[in-house]
Amino acid sequence: MTETDRVRPEVVDAIVAALTATDPAGLPEDATRAEKDAARDLFLTRTAAERAQRDRQSRAWELLLTRSYADPPTWAQLFDDLPPGSATELGELHDALPAGAQAEYDRRFGAPDQASGGGLPGRARRADLHGRR
Repeated sequence: MTETDRVRPEVVDAIVAALTATDPAGLPEDATRAEKDAARDLFLTRTAAERAQRDRQSRAWELLLTRSYADPPTWAQLFDDLPPGSATELGELHDALPAGAQAEYDRRFGAPDQASGGGLPGRARRADLHGRR
């Protein structure tokens, strides 16, 4: 491996930090082409992942906020007002839910099985199938 092919993780991290902060002063002057390419790939991957997570969070809020409230609602009120079918999708978005919504979801339906790809507990499936909460 030549010197220009070697990728130093600390240089890649410094480039990503400079890109994230939009601070060109943080760009290392001695970065190789391989390090710049690795940093670009890492930055774009993180940006896409953050965007996907924001999209998931937005969708979770769309499901939770089904109507207007005169006073700020509790998590229990938001879950009481869920339309049939929403529990399944909220289970799929469980990691994107705020902590309070995760706790209320878990209390009502049980925690989704994240190890097997986010499958829903039986109670959530049955609640959605029968239009009950």
